[in-house]
Amino acid sequence: MSLEMLSTNPFDDDKLREECGVFGIFGSSDASAHTALGLHALQHRGQEAAGITTYDNVEFHTRRILGLVSDNFTDQETIGSLPGDCAIGHVRYSTTGDTVLRNCQPLFAEFASGGFAVAHNGNLTNAAHLKRALIRRGSIFQSTSDTEVIIHLIATSHYRTLMDRFVDALRQIEGAYSFVSLTKDGMIGVRDPLGVRPLVLGRLDDAYILCSETCALDIIGAEYIRDIEPGEVVTITKEGLRSDKPFPEASSRPCIFEHVYFARPDSNVDGMNVYEVRKRIGAELARESGIECDVVIPVPDSGTPAAIGYAQEANVPFELGIIRNHYVGRTFIEPSDQIRHLGVKLKLNPNKNMIKGKKVVMVDDSIVRGTTSLKIVNLMREAGAKEVHMCIASPPTAHSCFYGVDTPDRDKLLAARMSDVEAMREYIKADSLTFLTIDGLYRAVDQKEGRNNKCPAFCDACFTGDYPTFLTDQTEVEEGKQQLELIASKK
Repeated sequence: MSLEMLSTNPFDDDKLREECGVFGIFGSSDASAHTALGLHALQHRGQEAAGITTYDNVEFHTRRILGLVSDNFTDQETIGSLPGDCAIGHVRYSTTGDTVLRNCQPLFAEFASGGFAVAHNGNLTNAAHLKRALIRRGSIFQSTSDTEVIIHLIATSHYRTLMDRFVDALRQIEGAYSFVSLTKDGMIGVRDPLGVRPLVLGRLDDAYILCSETCALDIIGAEYIRDIEPGEVVTITKEGLRSDKPFPEASSRPCIFEHVYFARPDSNVDGMNVYEVRKRIGAELARESGIECDVVIPVPDSGTPAAIGYAQEANVPFELGIIRNHYVGRTFIEPSDQIRHLGVKLKLNPNKNMIKGKKVVMVDDSIVRGTTSLKIVNLMREAGAKEVHMCIASPPTAHSCFYGVDTPDRDKLLAARMSDVEAMREYIKADSLTFLTIDGLYRAVDQKEGRNNKCPAFCDACFTGDYPTFLTDQTEVEEGKQQLELIASKK
């Protein structure tokens, strides 16, 4: 009998994938251990691979692995193999490049000025364009990651100092990025000019820290100082911290989906507590939906804060109507189709006493392909729900993200395939389907007047299609498709 490989993450498989997480510390005798702990706190941002690079004032040391931080960076031998008082680290979910060890970060290069390690959260929207030009000039790439482009741009720059070369490289790239880099002289942190991807500054005693979210500071008892500003380059050396802004000033556009789903609820992003924002999102959703129901149930775990806010605003009981098994891995070997079809309940199981005979509002953060919502509605029906209403704590996800979030091709997004919300409701077989409006989402993140269409305060391209930067690679792909279609039509 042939064995079937079963995904035991049937609902999460329909989520937008987190981008990556970065962490760096300068001036700590426990640099590698603190970095491992920081990466553990950022594990939600990427579970495919992790890596740490340290510098001990003589040489650089790097360890990169496929898998989770807790499975690879917890023993004394591993931490001991990464000496030095400064370190940078990375957790990865691949948005560009395959999941292979050569694409794991931090990436390292030996320049004439010395070693250079870099960890990147985000996505460069002109990486393929730049890579083709670099290869024509003689560059030899060792990975398929877009991050390697920055290394070759530094290597081929005509400026004299490493810092000037780095800034020269940054001026050539497009897209969203937060970089944490390590050199023999210090640590460098960079946030893209629009601030699409987050980066924060902290301190632990005399050591400075750069990381993607404040929860990574909390785990090691560090103090949050401030967010790195959009377009800011921070250099940390033994002389202290220096801030430069080498880019033209622009209106910031941080990713609004950090507040909806990506960031950990206990983090503060853009000066706001994520948990509190998600509760406000749920309250806005309750006001907009106006559904009469008996109970509000979150889709675990990402829908929980919004469901709490919804229940409080609607004055309806909040219950854990779906119980998640946290001890099931991402895959499971099953011997037959009959058992394989039960796989959904390996991960999530309805709490029938909270559901049977009731009008249920299910709160989830988003709908991507729609397969998740279809399974959830079916679970509620099987558990005896009288009515099942799906309430989504964000607008319809109708456009792909090109800034470091792994979204399906647009033709696979339910909101792009279906003509309207009613068609989507019929597809998932719910009694009703409600999405939070874009203005409601903005109100929840403290933009009281809703979205300013002329000057939006966030990147919301996945909802609106309003991309804040050039999409050079995507444009070239679309132009190539059009040329092929034109050639085919003439045959």
